[in-house]
Amino acid sequence: MQQQNNKLRTFKTLNYHKAIRIALLQFIIPLFLFAHISVEAQVNDGRLPIIIDADTANEVDDLYAIVRAIVEPKFNILGLTSAQFHTSPLATDSSVYESQRINESILQLMGQKAIPLPLGSNVPLRNIAEPASSPASQFIVEMAHKMRVGRKLNVVVLGPCTNIASAILEDPSIIPKLKVHYLGFWHNVETNMYDKKEFNSGNDPKAVEILLNTEGLDLTIMTATTSQHLVFTKAEVDANLKNRGGVSDYLINRWETYERWWTKDDPEKKSWIMWDVSIIEALAHPELSKTETFMTPKENTQRLINIHTEMEVGNMKTDFWQSLKKI
Repeated sequence: MQQQNNKLRTFKTLNYHKAIRIALLQFIIPLFLFAHISVEAQVNDGRLPIIIDADTANEVDDLYAIVRAIVEPKFNILGLTSAQFHTSPLATDSSVYESQRINESILQLMGQKAIPLPLGSNVPLRNIAEPASSPASQFIVEMAHKMRVGRKLNVVVLGPCTNIASAILEDPSIIPKLKVHYLGFWHNVETNMYDKKEFNSGNDPKAVEILLNTEGLDLTIMTATTSQHLVFTKAEVDANLKNRGGVSDYLINRWETYERWWTKDDPEKKSWIMWDVSIIEALAHPELSKTETFMTPKENTQRLINIHTEMEVGNMKTDFWQSLKKI
């Protein structure tokens, strides 16, 4: 009898534990599916899905471009990744960490703590076959795979192409899921001649070659030739941002404390070329920029890419300052 009772208790205990496991699975599986669906829905919510990749600590314009992008209601900022700028005479041996710190400060000041901040590579590519893998490149791959059929992940590259090129090398299957917007090199519209001796391109020449040579990659370039025409003056920056506190003061301080090393012109820093702002404005308002299709440089895989050739500078500036009233 005692043996039968023990068997009965064991049977009941096993059934109890089984019931608990089933109940937990019934709770956990729907929760997991809900979380997965929620992430997918967030990524594909109808707005333009964007990752901004920036060498933020290199200059001044990156900060202004990032702030402008964050306040754009058409954009779904999925992440802000950091990039190196090792060729700058002001760069330390850990330039990507400098960019990372500023990215963190911007998002904190803007109350945007939910936007992921994956760290990029601190070094350029060693060769065209080996990625400089980082949390940033892996994040790009992950987000690209979350795109629904017919949608593309927009990767806006404000510095060197290290992180996006690495992502492509890590997982070439993401190529049809990407639309890359790169600010780099000089270009002559009349002759279709390219000059790759430009700061962003020089910080990772091999990564630039990967973007140009990757067949099937949707690539749009905002050249230095075109973006150089978007210039802010210190007077208008002060008029729109001075004494507003928060990220506004942060932008002012960056302008006033950063020392230009590439030119001795304008020592009082009365004006600044807003290279990176131009690519954000063109993405937010395509009607303000003219793009044309060109063949890649003759030394690269021959394929068609898009290049911004003209901008409505006045309207871009008006839109920028109107948009920053939201901060």
